This record gives sequence, C-alpha cells and structure tokens, in this order.
Amino acid sequence: MIPRTAADYLIRVASYYPVAVLTGPRQSGKTTLARSQFPALPYFNLEAPDVRMRIEADPRGFLESYPDGLILDEFQRLPQLASYIQVLADSSTRCGRFILTGSQQLEVMSKVSQSLAGRAGLLKLLPLSIEELQARNANIPVLDTSPAADGMPPAHGMPAAEGTLERQMYTGFYPRIYDRQLPPSQVLSDYFATYVQRDVRSLANVADIAQFEKFVGLCAGRVGQLLNVQNIAQDLGITHVTASRWLTILQATYIVHLVQPYHWRSTKRLIKSPKLYFYDVGLACWLNGIQSAAQLRTHPLRGLLFENMIMMEALKYRWHRGLRDNLYFYRDSDGAEVDLILEFAHGIYPIEIKAGETLSTDSFKGLKHLAKLVAAAPAKPPNGGGLVYGGSQHWQQAGAQVVGFKHVAALLKACGADN
Repeated sequence: MIPRTAADYLIRVASYYPVAVLTGPRQSGKTTLARSQFPALPYFNLEAPDVRMRIEADPRGFLESYPDGLILDEFQRLPQLASYIQVLADSSTRCGRFILTGSQQLEVMSKVSQSLAGRAGLLKLLPLSIEELQARNANIPVLDTSPAADGMPPAHGMPAAEGTLERQMYTGFYPRIYDRQLPPSQVLSDYFATYVQRDVRSLANVADIAQFEKFVGLCAGRVGQLLNVQNIAQDLGITHVTASRWLTILQATYIVHLVQPYHWRSTKRLIKSPKLYFYDVGLACWLNGIQSAAQLRTHPLRGLLFENMIMMEALKYRWHRGLRDNLYFYRDSDGAEVDLILEFAHGIYPIEIKAGETLSTDSFKGLKHLAKLVAAAPAKPPNGGGLVYGGSQHWQQAGAQVVGFKHVAALLKACGADN
C-alpha cells in the first residue's frame, strides 16, 4: 500500500465526529485507506447483495450489534441507513464510530446533509498524487524553494524521476495500476466498462449506453477547454437537456470536475464558462484513444492533458488535507489567461502551466498581464506567482517560482496552499 496524504486528516475527522464520510472515485483507494486506519472495526461492503439483504431485514438490529463501530463501504447503496446511524450517533458521545465510504458524491452527500448534519466529517479522496508516488522513494529530497538569482537555474539538477512525463500522464494515478503493476490500458478499459454498468445504470435511466459512452469521449476531447454543453449536444445529436443531465452524472460519479473562472469587478469582459477536467488524466488519455506514452509526445492534446494533470494535483493537495476547493482560472474576452488561480483570504496565487521543457519570456506573459490588471482593480492582489512546466529544474524568473511537474506539491506548500 502506498501511504496516503489524506490518512492524517481522516484520523482527525474521526476524532471530531461520530461519523466520518469518505467519498471519491471508484478505485481511488477509499476502502484501503479506511481499513488501514481503522483495522479494529468490522468491515461490510454494501455492493454485496447478501450483505444488503441482511442489513435491510433489520437495520437497527444490525447497527446495534456493533457497538464499537464499523466500516460501511459503498454507503450510497443503502442511503436509508443514515437515519438509523443518526439515532445511534446522538445516543453516544463516542467519536469515530462509523466510517462510511461512497463513490457517488451527490447521492452520499444528500443523505449526509439531511440526516447526519453536524454529526459527520467529510473527506474526499482522489487517486494517487505525484507527491504520494514520490514519497515511496526516500532518496528523493524535498525541493528547495529558496530564492535564486532571477532567471538563473540552480547549479544542481533535480533527481531523476520514476518515468517520463508522458509515461506519468498515460498511466494516470489509480492505485491498482501501481500496487499490482498492471498495464494502464487494460485497467482503464475495465474501469470504464465497470463504471458504465454500475454507476451510470444506478444513477439514471440512460437508454442509449453507446451514446453515453460517445458523450464521455467527446468530453475527453475537450479536456482543459471552456465547457460548451450545447456544442457537445449538437456534435452528438442529442438535446441540451440530455447533455446537461449526463454531465451531472459524470460530476456526481467523480469522472469530470469543472473549474470556475475567477471574477472581480473589472473593465475587462471576463469569460463566465467553466473549464472541464477529468479527475484522472490517464482515463482522459485512454478515452482519447492514446495507446502509448510515446504517442503523447506529439499528440495535439498534450498541453491540455498536462494542464489537466497539474490542475488535479492542486485539487488533491487541497482535498487530501481537508481543505476546500479554491481553484479557479482567469480568461478575458481578449484571450489573456492564467491557467490556475488559488484564492486565499490574503490574496490570490496565480500559476501558469506549460507542458514544454523549454520556456521563453512569453511563458510568463499571462502572469504579468494579471499582475498589472489586478493592481489597477478592486481585487485581491497576487501574492507572487508560479509556473509549472514539463521539465525538472527549478528557479525564479520574472517574479515567479518555476518548478518541474514533479514538484507541484512543494510549490503549493510554499505559497501557503495548505492553510
């Protein structure tokens, strides 16, 4: 098992509340994390029909037969249990009694908000992060983010990575691939087939599964781009209502994530549409028909897939520490943009994302443009800035901290993203 950053927060949540709710994509490691952190608690998987039948026959009696607590996996299969758990949680002051996991955030969260409000702590677990993968190798040192001469790279290079950038994007981050050394294409193919059969059929009455699969593929082809649901619907020959409903399913089941634009009072006309990303870049690659890591070197979506990966690394960094989603992007009607903006109480931290291994002065134009624009507007000023690129060096240039893609976590820590 690869140690998870979220483990500390899960233990903390369980020490605060009688119920800890762990949600996230299928195969993101929820079950493994819950059982490893609470090995003494009995475990029940509600995907199993016999387990569900046993509980449905006498839910109160079942729960009361485990006074020290238990782990209920795939909780969304029996959401009515929330009301019984509420009664038991109110009858005792003990914390960490119930550990619930689920892979459908809307289904799970609706029951948590209705029955377990004030009694449950929430943690969202995404697939592995680059930070977690690197932690396996104790020989990889912590990135030194101390200032260097402006525009000058450090005298030493960073340690060699475990695989190339293309290999990382192609493989994705689902733990099963790493734990069992499985071929990514096979795992992702099986994952998607299982997802369609389980989650899609249980969440909504999708009459044409083949059309839905094409819809997911069209979304993957628009990764990192502004979302235009009407355009996708027209390409597929379905209604806007159907496309919107299917997009909601993808969000509810942790397949896609929408990043909203950053707004403030400005004379510039700002873009209002969100950007679409996949929680796992490997799945996005597979859906785009990419069959090898080498194919990514010249693929037209390489830059957008890299942006997807880094955006999700920032989200993992926040969520796995129990922090809210504070990720945005900036784009105005003139085409000026910054890929990622983190919003804090004291200001914002903009980050540009460039897949190339060579940077130019143009690589920093978005950061410079935003700095000038915000300085003249009633908005929170940028608190420095960063640039993540496809190489491995790190240095400061044009007022920005430049880091290779393997050191996103170090950049986020340096800018205060864990506060």
